[in-house]
Amino acid sequence: MDKMKPKPAHIDRRSFLRGAGAAIALPFLESLNIARPLLASNQPDGTPMRMVCIGLNYGLYPGDFFPSETGRNYKLPKLLQPLAHVRDDFTVFSQLDHPGIKGGHEAVHTYLSGIMSNKAKAMPEGNITVDQKAAEFVGSQTRYPSIPIGIGGGSISWTRNSVEIPPISKLQDLFDALFQETPESKKRRLATSYKLNSSILDVVRDDAAALKKRISKSDTGKLDEYFTSIRQVEQRLAQSSAWLSEPKPKTDYRLPRPVPTDFYYEVPLFYDLMRLALDTDSTRVLSCAINGWGGDSGLPGVTQGYHFLTHHGQDITRLKQLSIIETFHTRQFARFLDELKRAQASDSESLLDKTIVLFGSGMGNASSHSNRDLPLVLAGGGFRHGEHMSFPKSGPRQTPACNVFVSMLQRFGLEIDQFGTSTGTLEGLT
Repeated sequence: MDKMKPKPAHIDRRSFLRGAGAAIALPFLESLNIARPLLASNQPDGTPMRMVCIGLNYGLYPGDFFPSETGRNYKLPKLLQPLAHVRDDFTVFSQLDHPGIKGGHEAVHTYLSGIMSNKAKAMPEGNITVDQKAAEFVGSQTRYPSIPIGIGGGSISWTRNSVEIPPISKLQDLFDALFQETPESKKRRLATSYKLNSSILDVVRDDAAALKKRISKSDTGKLDEYFTSIRQVEQRLAQSSAWLSEPKPKTDYRLPRPVPTDFYYEVPLFYDLMRLALDTDSTRVLSCAINGWGGDSGLPGVTQGYHFLTHHGQDITRLKQLSIIETFHTRQFARFLDELKRAQASDSESLLDKTIVLFGSGMGNASSHSNRDLPLVLAGGGFRHGEHMSFPKSGPRQTPACNVFVSMLQRFGLEIDQFGTSTGTLEGLT
């Protein structure tokens, strides 16, 4: 007796992309989006622009972050005081967020896109994040089009196919990706990776082709999107062989031994490696998700969990410990800006002048699980800084946070006027 022909399978787009195609979005595979370095630049003066996006999973306590005054002469609130010496190099925004987004922790992933992943299909570019939009523009000009980092787990970077990009979460892995390689291991690792990833694509392509015979017509579009992803990665792999002979940059920087795992010690080291990645032009796009810690934070004065402390209910004891954590974040951010400001990108400009740095969160108030009024700071990039800019909500005239991203992408070199849920650029930055 012949077997019955199976009914068309119901395929969840997100599950299918994650399951069958997860390898396409892995950092070490994406790192193969490389080719012979180009001399061309996305900037008129020949010095390329960089972009760094830093995201705090639990946001920042609003009462200690947002200034009371607007304009240039605002008083620095508690959490911004570590940035006092660079106040002319950054802009702080208030009352910006992503219209219609809610869901607390489940909506934090909209930070750099403004789009929920389960709503991405209706958008022209899905829920691609601003860093990945910039990485697409860079393409093969650097060894790594982008480097996603996750401290304590998690990622803030998403592709246009609604795939969350797994981050590098260990200091040693990041250091090795940037600098570590013997002549023998270089050829072996890259050649093996090329062969392995080509094999993965062969398997995925064959499975997808077989699946196409079984799916319903309504799912054909989803599969076609996936075939497009496969073709894009095939193009990247075809370009990758040109990097086989390109040596990695040299550095005198060394990680301490043993490599720290406590939050207090590893966060500054991640910032160090991020600066080196930009300084060596190993990448021009970095994202860094900062979450909690698994064991002891190492932070003096902090005895309870990060998430627990964010649900403070205005309890003084919890707020005191939360303030220690959040001040640590802004101090490390300030130190990062200092390092970029000291490094030279050209004869007349610092690395900070040529690096757009976004610091903030997709969480407005973790205690109430609100995604409204996001804490956002934009630094560097040659923008006109030094102000607190407030954008009061007034019905349909609300200014979306994605307007900041349009301004960032334009400064990066893209000729666009729309990103995510934007309504234009952000006035007052240029």
